Amino acid sequence: MDATSRGRTETPDQGNADGPWAGNPDLPAPRSGDVPDPGTTDPPGAGASGPAGYDGGLTTGAVARLLGVAPTTLRSWERRYGIGPAEREGGRHRRWTSGDVELLMRMCDFTNSGLPPAEAARAALAVAPGAASAPPGAARRTRPAPSRPSTAPGALPVGRGRTEARGLARAAVRLDARAVEELLARALDRHGLVAAWDEVIMPTLNAVGRRWESSGERYVEVEHLLSWHVSTALRRVAAGPPAARGTAVTLLACAPDENHTLPLEALTAGLMQRGLPVRMFGAALPVDALEEAVRRTGPAGIALWSQGRSTASRPLAQRIASIEWGVRGARTAPTVLLAGPGWAGHQPDGVLRPTSLAEALALLSALASR
Repeated sequence: MDATSRGRTETPDQGNADGPWAGNPDLPAPRSGDVPDPGTTDPPGAGASGPAGYDGGLTTGAVARLLGVAPTTLRSWERRYGIGPAEREGGRHRRWTSGDVELLMRMCDFTNSGLPPAEAARAALAVAPGAASAPPGAARRTRPAPSRPSTAPGALPVGRGRTEARGLARAAVRLDARAVEELLARALDRHGLVAAWDEVIMPTLNAVGRRWESSGERYVEVEHLLSWHVSTALRRVAAGPPAARGTAVTLLACAPDENHTLPLEALTAGLMQRGLPVRMFGAALPVDALEEAVRRTGPAGIALWSQGRSTASRPLAQRIASIEWGVRGARTAPTVLLAGPGWAGHQPDGVLRPTSLAEALALLSALASR
C-alpha cells in the first residue's frame, strides 16, 4: 500500500512516495505506463473553460495560459497530431477559435480515460464537428499510436495499474484539480476502495514521488495537489453503517517523526465502510501521546505506519504491544500491526505485518469483531 504524504514536505532520503505495506522502501522504477512531462506532450486540463466571446481568435500564448500548458506544447500537438488552429492571421500567426479550444479539451477527455496522446488526438479529430474540414495534412501529421508505452525522457512511470492511473497522472501534472477530483471519484466508485487504491491511486502517487526524488524540488506542487485530492476523496467514501455497540476500537497512527498519512487514511476509510469504530491520529504522534491514547481507548488492534527506516523503532513496537489494561487477572493487551516498508527487518515477536491494504483491513476487522 503506497502513498505520498498529505502535502507535507518530506526529506529527500524518504521521498514523497510511500513504499508497499511490506518491502523495500527504495522502489524500482516501473518499466511501462509513462506519462509525459509538463511542457512536452502533455495534454491540457479536462473541463477547462475559456472566456466568453473569443471567436475572433486567441493567440497561442492566451490558449496556453487558459489550459495551463506551455506554448511549445501546443505547437508540438499541431506538428505531431494535427491539433492546431484552423486559421492563421495573415498566414502566419496562430489564432485559436472556440472550436479549436473545444477540440483540445476533447483530446484531454480521451487522455484522461487512458488513451495515449496520439490516439487521443485521432479520436478527438474523428468526433469533432466538421471533422472533414480538419486542417490540411492533419491525418498525415498524426503519428500512429506507439505499440508500447512511451519511455521518453521526463516521463512519469505509472507502472502496470489500470488505465485510469495514466489519466490521473496526466491531470495531476497539469494541476487540473477538477479532472483529478473527478477521476478519483470515478475510480473509487467503479472499482471500490481496495482496487482503486492498489491499481489507480498508488501507482500515480508513486510516479509523482519518484519524480520528486529524482528532480530536486520539482513536482512539489503536483504532489501537494494530488495528495490533497486523494485525502479528500478518501474521506468522501469513508461513510458506512453505525458501529455496533460493543465493537472494539481500532487505533491508527504514524510512528513519531513519520509524516506519511495517506495509507492510514485509506485504511481508515475501509474500516469505516465496514462500520468499525476508528481513532485515527495522523502524522508523527509522539510516544507519550500514543501510549496515553492506547490506555484511554483500549483498542483491539493498533496499526503503526512507518515509511522510512529512520522512523521505525522496534523498541517502540514492543513498548506499545506490552501495554495492558483492565482488572487484575483479566488484563488485556492490543494486537499491533506494523504497516509500511520502514518496518522491514524490525518485526518483534507477537506483532503482525500486513502486506496489503486488503490484508490490513481483514486483520483489523477480525480483531475488532472478536
